[in-house]
Amino acid sequence: RDGLTGAGTQTAGLAFGGRVAPPPGALSAHTEEYNGSTWAEQSDLSTARTTLAGAGTQTAGLACGGDTGPSGGTATNATEEYGGSSWTSGGNLGTGRYNISATGTQTSGLAIGGSPPAPAGLTNTEEYDGSSWTTGGALPASKRSIGSAGIQTAGLAFGGQQNLNTTEEYDGSSWTAGGTMNTGRRTLAGDGLQTAAIGFGGFTPGGNRSETELYDGSTWSTSADMATARRYLGGCGTQSSALGFGGYAPGGKSNATEEFTDTFNAARTITSS
Repeated sequence: RDGLTGAGTQTAGLAFGGRVAPPPGALSAHTEEYNGSTWAEQSDLSTARTTLAGAGTQTAGLACGGDTGPSGGTATNATEEYGGSSWTSGGNLGTGRYNISATGTQTSGLAIGGSPPAPAGLTNTEEYDGSSWTTGGALPASKRSIGSAGIQTAGLAFGGQQNLNTTEEYDGSSWTAGGTMNTGRRTLAGDGLQTAAIGFGGFTPGGNRSETELYDGSTWSTSADMATARRYLGGCGTQSSALGFGGYAPGGKSNATEEFTDTFNAARTITSS
């Protein structure tokens, strides 16, 4: 499937939502858990949807927003919380949207950008406290289909429509400009922290992307490419230990999973601390 999202780590990942057939087609409510080697089916989302956002962990996940229209273009504000075996309803987003991104935790989440409108998207940022969403600082420019990383008080938003290479950093109240990505793109995946983030996959007018980039808090640098170029994929983990899954690859929707390990930067981080 593509248009799915995720939460957790490389050895305890969570994948949910998406679309299993082209529009008009089947939306997915499927939830799967990854143990570092295999995926196992779990209880479905209450609301099947695509291009939704995810945050949190495998045992405390957060799903928000998305597109519930069989032919696309129907924004939802629904939020669901995963407790490790099933989903329950959470507080609704203030603004229903799809092509949305999120980061943080189930009790301290951050929802960023999204659609409609097209093609630019929204500047809306919302903060979640485990029960309700409140308005946060607006993005300096409209964004949708972005990558994100970090926590509620130190978030990161990068890439997006129209093949942007810009990065914004959030301090808990407002956004400021960060470093420029080497490859501008949309519908990519992102993980990690504001000062140690990873972005991978995505799409440009030239097609699906396989490039991986690492962010150190000011500058993006290139790293190993994905084995399969794809867009609308899910991701989770950290900069040095990330997981990419699903998406739209050459030939159609993908069920492939890839694991990224960056021993050099992991060792450098340990040495620096």
